[in-house]
Amino acid sequence: MENQDTKYWIIVASKDHVKNGIAEGIAQACNGKASPLRRIRKGDFIIYYSSKQTMGQPQPCQQFTAIGKVTDEQTYQFQVSEDFCPSRRNVEFLPGMAVSILPLIAELDFIPNKKSWGYPFRFGFFEIKHHDFELISSQMLLKDYA
Repeated sequence: MENQDTKYWIIVASKDHVKNGIAEGIAQACNGKASPLRRIRKGDFIIYYSSKQTMGQPQPCQQFTAIGKVTDEQTYQFQVSEDFCPSRRNVEFLPGMAVSILPLIAELDFIPNKKSWGYPFRFGFFEIKHHDFELISSQMLLKDYA
């Protein structure tokens, strides 16, 4: 499944926001910023990581909550409310289930310091290598995505 042009991305968002994105077939990143989404290309894969169940609430989630493939090259804005117009990307979400990060930490290359495993997620958006994508997706996907 590895194509040398395909890239793999982690986007951090609360689980409630991820559910909304799945329902709409879209991805948003970093509070609606366009610049992270412009790095993604058609055919790239995204995985959402949710540290919290609900934005602004203390209940932890600590799961990879969605996985999908970007369907086109367009980054566009969408007026959600009078004062919020986030940038979005269209995504085909794959049939899968949320999985805890905890049993995967030791094998994930993007987490160099296993004791401070949450550190890479502070940016809200970052690229991962194919190995890490395969490890996470093998636990999440309900059927083969190839």
